[in-house]
Amino acid sequence: MSTLAYAARDSRTMLRRNLRHMWRYPSLTLMVAGLPVVFLLLFVYVFGGTLGAGLGPASGGRADYLAYVTPGILVMAVAGVAQGTAISVAMDMTEGIIARFRTMAIFRPSILTGHVVSAMTQTAASLAIVLGVALLIGLRPTATPVEWTATVGLLAMIAFALTWLTVACGLVSRSVEAASNLPMPLLLLPFLGSGFVPAESMPTALRWFAEYQPFTPMIETLRGLLLGTAIGNSAVLAIVWSAGITVASYLWSRAAFNRDPRPVAA
Repeated sequence: MSTLAYAARDSRTMLRRNLRHMWRYPSLTLMVAGLPVVFLLLFVYVFGGTLGAGLGPASGGRADYLAYVTPGILVMAVAGVAQGTAISVAMDMTEGIIARFRTMAIFRPSILTGHVVSAMTQTAASLAIVLGVALLIGLRPTATPVEWTATVGLLAMIAFALTWLTVACGLVSRSVEAASNLPMPLLLLPFLGSGFVPAESMPTALRWFAEYQPFTPMIETLRGLLLGTAIGNSAVLAIVWSAGITVASYLWSRAAFNRDPRPVAA
């Protein structure tokens, strides 16, 4: 059997292992899918009337704010699943299963590949739930089939980048608790970007941060694809950010995984 065949076989085995964990312990999946839905309903029905009125002269209600906020909630959903991935990786590292895998005749990168592919599967399910709820409460995208395809592709790029980043966070964390806290800024960045209010409405220093952080071009590109707003150079920036995070995080993950195991602090 060739090296590629070994890699594919072992990666499938690790993927099945992680999918079975998701099936046996659905609470984490429900949490990472449910939290973005809660935020969506909260912001639309509690704050949407007021925030929607401030979007511009042609805007003025919950329907307008629902259209505005949904791309930010989608990115938050991706970040939420990625945080769960950090926890899953940290559990493997601290419970000793990774050490056991190191002694077995398996394709070692398949251990991380299983986590990444299972997280991408979980992300797809979470995004489908969030988008389904948004459609049920009144979201009406104007995207064409080509724009829907581009939306799916961009969300996949973002998810792939953030998943590898949180895999690295899980590998370097000394405990599961640390792994759950380390990716927390990913859940906060949409609030500090254009996910919930336009960056132009923020104070100068915060506006500068919002305009130059990675989530803002991602959200603006999704908003443009789904709703026909201007995209400008946001698409290029979103792709560059996603590719850069993916490469840096993959190299970080590989280095952390290949290092000699260190004792975990009590």
